[in-house]
Amino acid sequence: MRRKASLILLALAVFFAALSPLLRWYAFPRLAKIPAGQYQDMVLEAKDATLLDYGTMKAKKVSKVTVVQTLKGDVEASERIERTAGRDVVVWDSLSYVQGPDGKMVSKLPERYIFDAHSQEPVHATGESVDGDPVTRRGIEFKWPFGTEKRDYDYFDAQTRTSAPIHYKGTRNFRGVEVYYFEQTVPWTKVKFPRTMPVQGITPESLAETGTTRWYTTVRRFWVEPVTGAPVYGEETHKEELRGGTLLGGRDKVTAFSGDVRMREDYIRHTVDLVKSNRTLVLMMTSYLPRGFLLLGAALLSLSLYLEARGRRPGGPAPAPAADPEPVSV
Repeated sequence: MRRKASLILLALAVFFAALSPLLRWYAFPRLAKIPAGQYQDMVLEAKDATLLDYGTMKAKKVSKVTVVQTLKGDVEASERIERTAGRDVVVWDSLSYVQGPDGKMVSKLPERYIFDAHSQEPVHATGESVDGDPVTRRGIEFKWPFGTEKRDYDYFDAQTRTSAPIHYKGTRNFRGVEVYYFEQTVPWTKVKFPRTMPVQGITPESLAETGTTRWYTTVRRFWVEPVTGAPVYGEETHKEELRGGTLLGGRDKVTAFSGDVRMREDYIRHTVDLVKSNRTLVLMMTSYLPRGFLLLGAALLSLSLYLEARGRRPGGPAPAPAADPEPVSV
């Protein structure tokens, strides 16, 4: 009976020892992915910003500019692309909507971002676009890959429609979460006017006729939780200018927007809590369970060997046979 128990324990030890690397290196890369139907929003604010008044074509100080960013997964589009791409794909429809202190629209920038659900690498397919213009992305956008590394990544900039390195600048602690800090500087670059302008009657085509051009620069910063690859906080030092042409009345340039754009406090708290929760789930598959299964396998192996040794131990001297009872005389 003891030998049978040791064999069962040995089989369980082998099972859990084999399950540990299988969970980490086979199951996790296939199970960890961005859901195709994900929806999320984010509100950022630039306080004491500078904004162009298109009525007077003069820049003025305003109390606040609000940026609302939304990401919405298109499940039907992702399933359609998956059939030809041969891998799990996510299609995000993104909108960056900027409004002034009066609530009126300043600009909006729609995007369709198509990427691999596991690695976050771009997937080039019909529909990949920024503000209606077809693009071919290189590098990441919005999210870093699971298991973010301490290195530079190519990051796609929607305004310039180009990719450039975003640099790893060190490990920091952000509200109790260990994060990797990344920073990217986009130099002054001539960019397109948005298709939808804040003033009725003004279009990118009519602005082009005046000879006025739009220029943009930003310093982009992200604090990224490395296990999930999710940014817990982000901000930009963002500047836009209009330059030259007859629209400016002889001036060389005028500030269209300038401000430090930062996540609103309530969204920071929500994001940190969400990332902490997702981090625990990822660590369960990459660390806690694989290590636990290894320790359990080792313990079961030790117990199996102990029972096997007990079963093979030589027994003591055989007990003497009981003597027949002597007759009792009366």
